Amino acid sequence: MNTHLIALDWGTSSLRAYRLGAAGETLEERSLPLGVMQLDGSEADFERALDQACGDWQRSGPAVPMIACGMIGSAQGWRQVSYVEAPLGADGLGTALLPIHRSQGMPLWLVPGVIQRGALPNVMRGEETQVFGLFDGDADHAGPLLIGLPGSHSKWVMVEDGQLSQFQTFMTGEVYQALLGHTILGRTAVIGDAFNAAAFERGLRVARSNEGQGGPLSTIFSSRTLVLTGELSGSAQADYLSGLLIGHELAAMTSGLQLPPSQPIVLIGNSTLCARYLWALEYFGFESLRFAPEATAAGLWKIAAGAGLVAAQATGERDVRQDAGH
Repeated sequence: MNTHLIALDWGTSSLRAYRLGAAGETLEERSLPLGVMQLDGSEADFERALDQACGDWQRSGPAVPMIACGMIGSAQGWRQVSYVEAPLGADGLGTALLPIHRSQGMPLWLVPGVIQRGALPNVMRGEETQVFGLFDGDADHAGPLLIGLPGSHSKWVMVEDGQLSQFQTFMTGEVYQALLGHTILGRTAVIGDAFNAAAFERGLRVARSNEGQGGPLSTIFSSRTLVLTGELSGSAQADYLSGLLIGHELAAMTSGLQLPPSQPIVLIGNSTLCARYLWALEYFGFESLRFAPEATAAGLWKIAAGAGLVAAQATGERDVRQDAGH
């Protein structure tokens, strides 16, 4: 089938490439360990990585446009693309694309990140593309939609009237890894593959309790002391700590937004991690939950269409959301 767009999700540690058809459907997908931090930063190395990811796609037929989101547009990337200010719609990203004009082949168009200005500025690169890939601005939503993107730096994005209106960032995943790998908390933890649901829920309960009101710094040491006193096994410690940190994240996020239990929430990301967040959101009383494993390709297609890189009439209505059964 004919290629109409080559779309790249070029992050810190990996490069994912998508060959998209006439309606934005994924014809082929690849993932390579060629993130920006795995390269030496030279023009030649970025060109080599691009060729390795999709050079054969470029050479197999007529020239097609290429678009990329993520850390490739950061200060550590191929070119730095200025942030676009929130609130904004997908067209705001499309009009701010930065082209890399290459000596051979089509330009590579870079998607800008998003900045939320204020006393404590907030930024994202890559997540905004998933948000617009998920959200159909013409969809029949009665009110605002909250989109969660769990990960090393979890993002919570509010979409209202087809626009990315505001967002929060929580370094939950990175803090979790750092605590287990580089502090005394990891000395008593026994890491295994089995998920301890009771320990995870105990962590959620503590985060929501009066003892949790002081925030994570007042409770994380309990992941060690509960093991020392025999109230928690070492093999359960990591899941308890996970529940504790995710619980604190949700407590802070919900207190800032004051969300009703009926607030529609969609999660995008790794299915295993999202399953923990779905559990936690249910524990916090939310009732309208959905799960979407991946939305980057759809977002890049939408942005490319808005920028005129692909024919607008070729775009099809896409809804990558998948009901998680909640």
